[in-house]
Amino acid sequence: MSRAALLVLADGRFPAGGHAHSGGAEAAVKAGRITGAPSLADFCRGRLHTTGLVSAALAAAAALGVDPVELDTAADARTPSSALRGAGRRLGRQLMRAARATWPSAELDALAREFPKGAHQPVVLGLAARAAGLGPEDAAYCSLYESVSGPATATVRLLSLDPFDATAVLARLAPELDLVAGQAVDAARRVLAEGVGALPAASAPLLEISAEVHAGWPVRLFAS
Repeated sequence: MSRAALLVLADGRFPAGGHAHSGGAEAAVKAGRITGAPSLADFCRGRLHTTGLVSAALAAAAALGVDPVELDTAADARTPSSALRGAGRRLGRQLMRAARATWPSAELDALAREFPKGAHQPVVLGLAARAAGLGPEDAAYCSLYESVSGPATATVRLLSLDPFDATAVLARLAPELDLVAGQAVDAARRVLAEGVGALPAASAPLLEISAEVHAGWPVRLFAS
């Protein structure tokens, strides 16, 4: 296991396409639900315990070697919004390109053949972590950090929020991120014995509804 590989995978400069997505922050800003650091913290906390948990468990399960095709089906079932399903697959396709170039893997190659238009991003992330020699905990942490760092970074641009304040929000969420990572890995390990039905299905209906609305905007700064 290489902690340096985790740094590469989690680095915001890794060319996985995440910079083009706000994680729902753009719609939340327009609706007045994010207006500054305190409301950003609330938004990120909500993502962490819902979509963040689900994505982290999927990534951890993929890193453990669970069938990625089954995991992709499970990801579809846990993403009611067609806009978010599309965004997840586009992110997965871009991450796949970067991961195969960085950590060549027969498992990544097989998944790319199975889903030429892109598998769900958390599933690809878990396989990328596996190809890099990382474990389920690493995959879960990477996924969770992405789930909150994306909105935090986007809000700096959308609201001209002080980057120091946005970073402080992420730092203060660290204990909760640790907690959710443990929950995600526990669920992923249960999948080995119980199947993908053991994965969490925490929902965030407002994120789903906002994603559908956002997808119809004629002008937007972020893809999702």
